[in-house]
Amino acid sequence: MLKKLFGFDPTKTTVRTEIIAGITTFLTMSYILAINPAMFSQLEGMPGGAVFTSTALAAIVGTLVMAIWAKLPFGLAPGIGLNAFFVYTVCLGMGYSWQFALTAVLIEGIIFIILTVTNIREAIVNAIPLSLRNAIGAGIGLFIAFIGLQNAGVIVNDEATLVVLGDITSDSALLAMTGLLITGFLYAKNVRGAMLIGILVTTLIGIPMGVTEFKGVLSQPQSIEPIFCKFEWENIFTLDMLVVVFTFLFIDMFDTVGTLVGVCTKAGLVEKDGSVHRMKEAFMADAIATTAGAIFGTSTTTTYVESASGVAQGGRTGLTAFTIACCFGISLFFSPLFLSIPAAAIAPVLVIVGLLMLEPVRNIPFEDYTESIPAFICMIMMPLTYSISNGILLGMISYVLLNAVCGKFRKLTPAMYILAILFILKYIFI
Repeated sequence: MLKKLFGFDPTKTTVRTEIIAGITTFLTMSYILAINPAMFSQLEGMPGGAVFTSTALAAIVGTLVMAIWAKLPFGLAPGIGLNAFFVYTVCLGMGYSWQFALTAVLIEGIIFIILTVTNIREAIVNAIPLSLRNAIGAGIGLFIAFIGLQNAGVIVNDEATLVVLGDITSDSALLAMTGLLITGFLYAKNVRGAMLIGILVTTLIGIPMGVTEFKGVLSQPQSIEPIFCKFEWENIFTLDMLVVVFTFLFIDMFDTVGTLVGVCTKAGLVEKDGSVHRMKEAFMADAIATTAGAIFGTSTTTTYVESASGVAQGGRTGLTAFTIACCFGISLFFSPLFLSIPAAAIAPVLVIVGLLMLEPVRNIPFEDYTESIPAFICMIMMPLTYSISNGILLGMISYVLLNAVCGKFRKLTPAMYILAILFILKYIFI
């Protein structure tokens, strides 16, 4: 039954491993349950409680599709960055209503379903050179490690240098460093569930330090009625709607491509020809989740890079994703408990996962600079621009241009030229 439902293979993994991997992934991505309500509640008519419920429901739907249809160990939820674009750019910046933005997300989701059915998204992935695919995983590793350190206050903003070391003796940063030592020790000793244990122990240590704020245990789920199916159709043929939909589409597509390629490479879920295992099904899960999320009343739902933490714990099948979906379901009733986990307890896991994601770098031919320079640009631009998609786009542009000027035209396919031109136009006009 497990094999039929989730692609579970008892010769390669165990039920216990998959469940621990799922819980670990959920805990590393559960911060969205706190961030989304806080962000969307700034918009009049979007109560935080309703947004919390819609966020969890979108995650449940998307992750269940990933578990049963794609049979891959990835979690989905409304994406960070895409929610900020929704709130701060479309609504507060451009002055449109949140109903307008939800309509854009719905249209984006429908377009994604069409692109997936016609295999266009899969063709885009296959057009990415192998060196860039290996660089994507490493770039994601640097990116999520940076996110973890930043959220814990170890790295902070600075006007002169943009980023600088924070006060590592402060409670949050000190807890993160302590958690990193604990989790690192457990991982080095090959303790099963090291990351999950690390999160829980660090959370408990944070209580006497005043970092972990216990917010209770049980809470009744809030109704999503105020934001359910609230669409605005009168502006769908405007230029602004086109720009908003295209931007959502572009960011989501390449964030998802980057996450799937990077994490699947780390998990060994790549075919002999370099293509990603069950890529079309994974894309469909993402497209369905985005469409469902818009109906529930939240922003674009996407595959989470934090899924790498579950993969690092041994998660390889849809059973891991099913566990993640179950955790999101439970969170509807135990939201105060899950929201008690501080960012400082998540940071150590993200740092260690960042390290593990660097492994594909060894497959990049560094002696061939037409391969290694674009790969390095792809890697370094993800944390520096705070965007997976920017890393992929700039890496692809540099790959095509560098190989073209060096006369290595045989390495370039028509699809690569088309993608490079589209990416350049994206930066010019959007």
